[in-house]
Amino acid sequence: MSALQDFEKKKDYAVCVDSDGCAMDTMNIKHFRCFGPCMVREWGLEQWQEAILDRWNVINLFSATRGINRFKGLAMMLREVNDQYTQIDGIEALEDWAEHAKELSNDAVQAKSGEDPVFGKALSWSRAVNEAIEALPEDEVGPYEGVDRALAKAHACADVVVVSSANPEAVRAEWTRFGLIDEVDLLCTQEMGSKAFCIGELLKKGYAPDHILMCGDAPGDEAAAGTNGVLYYPILVNHEKESWTRFLDEALSRFLSGTYAGAYQEEVRSAFRKNLGME
Repeated sequence: MSALQDFEKKKDYAVCVDSDGCAMDTMNIKHFRCFGPCMVREWGLEQWQEAILDRWNVINLFSATRGINRFKGLAMMLREVNDQYTQIDGIEALEDWAEHAKELSNDAVQAKSGEDPVFGKALSWSRAVNEAIEALPEDEVGPYEGVDRALAKAHACADVVVVSSANPEAVRAEWTRFGLIDEVDLLCTQEMGSKAFCIGELLKKGYAPDHILMCGDAPGDEAAAGTNGVLYYPILVNHEKESWTRFLDEALSRFLSGTYAGAYQEEVRSAFRKNLGME
């Protein structure tokens, strides 16, 4: 059984927290130095590198698809490459898998590698990304200011669950390195299923929907919360410190007192959507 299946709630409330770009200031550097460049090398796209990397960053960092699963982002980008620059063999198979597969992880793509060479290339790319991430200088990544205090305060009165689409090894290593793992009751990462699925499984543990608060930085986090009818608190891109300060000073107490839903949640969600140019 997975850790998610084995998990038992200890408190009446649960605070779910995304990792990259939400708790950890790791998202930009990973995409700038790892995800995009590794894709360029794997598919030999150096001729169009500048334009392709710009689009990769828009898709994955600065638009409504911010925080998308790596394989979904890969399929989207390679479709653009296929249509605008050069043929990508197997693009239709990759798109279909990324759209419909229950699990999007290295293990899942490896299981498909015998069906079409594109899956072998996607696995090679993903492994290269993980190696590049592991090689990033430790002094260039870390949690946003205020995350440690916010999680400690949340953990005193709620179960804390990391809900991330990143690979489990990287998430555990980062949260352990910076001393945040002690404030976490459960790690839910890409191999356990989508964020929406993981939150849905948490609801089965006995939490009331308004007793779960999802903290995230991307529209996919908001959607995962909405799908399950739980509350959402956004961490605003380029305003992460201020967002965590507000969580610590204001949002957490509203969540615990039952005054978060309604006008307050709509206020912070509107600010979130405007920050990403969605309204």
